[in-house]
Amino acid sequence: MIRTGLAFAALLLAAASAEAADADHGKAVFERCAPCHGPAGAGTENGPSLIGVVGRKAGSVEGFRYSPPMKRSGLNWDEASLKAFVADPQAVVKGTRMPFDGLKDPADAADVVAYLATLK
Repeated sequence: MIRTGLAFAALLLAAASAEAADADHGKAVFERCAPCHGPAGAGTENGPSLIGVVGRKAGSVEGFRYSPPMKRSGLNWDEASLKAFVADPQAVVKGTRMPFDGLKDPADAADVVAYLATLK
């Protein structure tokens, strides 16, 4: 019974590792975002800072001009909402000013979110 449990735990751990997001790859994919959000996510006049974005309320970076729909979205940027947003911004916040079609590969979206989590 213990051997079966240990084998099952090892399988779960292997599956989790296979699905784990890759922040290094996410940093490379983030290069598509850098023209607006800055090379290290520090923000520009075209995109708000993404430093500390995980856990932050959407539309809350002081001094950035957000669209009214983003301000009213009520979103809190957690892993799930960020993945959905980078995959299809207009589907998550209809009317957002972000001119990006999204990352169609779910692994790319997960990896970018993993990278964003490192920006503190």
